[in-house]
Amino acid sequence: MVISAPVKPGDAVSNGDAVMVIEAMKMLHSLTASGGGEVDRVWVDEGDAIEAGQILVSFTKTDTNEEESA
Repeated sequence: MVISAPVKPGDAVSNGDAVMVIEAMKMLHSLTASGGGEVDRVWVDEGDAIEAGQILVSFTKTDTNEEESA
């Protein structure tokens, strides 16, 4: 179940920022951003029941620190 979604479309997120808090088996789990980006869409609302593999938040990556390979 979704406990909170502290982000909304257009929000900037950095590596480690909480983007969703869910409850599973009576434990709270904070889902965090794996890099910098901008939130495109929050697919669920607080109180929604969710399933494994379901998309919860989508965002566009904005980190430019990645090396390009030739």
